[in-house]
Amino acid sequence: MSIRGYSDRINHAFAFAAKHHDRQVRRGTRLPYLTQPANVAVILSRYGQDEQTVVSGILHDVIEDCVRDGYTRDTLEQRIGDKFGQDVLDTVLAVTQRQVDEEGIELSSEERKDDYLARLAAASERARWVCAADKIHNGSTILADLDRTLDPDTVWSRFAAGRTGTVRWYRRVYERLREVAFDAPIMEELRDVAEELERVASASSLPSR
Repeated sequence: MSIRGYSDRINHAFAFAAKHHDRQVRRGTRLPYLTQPANVAVILSRYGQDEQTVVSGILHDVIEDCVRDGYTRDTLEQRIGDKFGQDVLDTVLAVTQRQVDEEGIELSSEERKDDYLARLAAASERARWVCAADKIHNGSTILADLDRTLDPDTVWSRFAAGRTGTVRWYRRVYERLREVAFDAPIMEELRDVAEELERVASASSLPSR
């Protein structure tokens, strides 16, 4: 599917995401948050993914980031399911970090990441595509921001995990997708992003002369 051939369904997904990400900006920037799901949609379209996958990519952060303004997680899940169908909802849930486990116990930041990676084993092929596209865009954004700054710490400090933890996360996602036998063409691009983050992080950690 070409991104130039927007359907009513994709336009609807953008409108829905814009409403729920309203007033949100990208971490450490003034960019509207909607630029992120829009870029995920472009990446998925570039690889010829179908409409359901592109719609899922547009909506992938709504549940994780929009529990506010009177919306609960349950409400957001119901709204996505009602408007876009169970398949899209299942895809979005598969790439959403959970705050609590099946027993209702709150997960720490590291536990949420471990849980996310574990659930990729049961995730659909569509969800794995969205996962890869999301990480490619986020990682590429970090690289672009690092390239524009004279002080790398201003970029790495945006992330609670810091430089080492953030770089490790992208490598972990890539390796986990390989472990679950996801070998789509997008994996080469994800590997390149992970490796470039490692290279740049290593270089920026060296003491200046």
